[in-house]
Amino acid sequence: MISLSRAALSEVKRLQRRCSDGNSLNAILRLGVQSGGCSDFYYTLEFVAAPAVGDRLWQCEDLQVAVDAHSLPYLNGLTVDYSEDLMGGGFRFDNPNAEQHCGCGNSFKAIELSKH
Repeated sequence: MISLSRAALSEVKRLQRRCSDGNSLNAILRLGVQSGGCSDFYYTLEFVAAPAVGDRLWQCEDLQVAVDAHSLPYLNGLTVDYSEDLMGGGFRFDNPNAEQHCGCGNSFKAIELSKH
């Protein structure tokens, strides 16, 4: 399961309105991981009109969240938060599948999947 804090949900909604082309307000937030970053993986967030084949879907209030099958083992149990500080605002990721995070907070080294 993936969860978003109230602050993260509010920021996602703000970004949806900002990016709105008339249809984007009903867009799905797609979360994923890609190889790279300061550690092994980095998080990806994008708005899509429809889920891809094989995506797992969650409902967070009135927002639909999708995660692709490849990313799911790395993101299961993830909590996304949003906060602002003197350096600006950003999403924060609390990932039980990460054994190490880099300083930027957007990249992580995953626990070996065989340990799950």
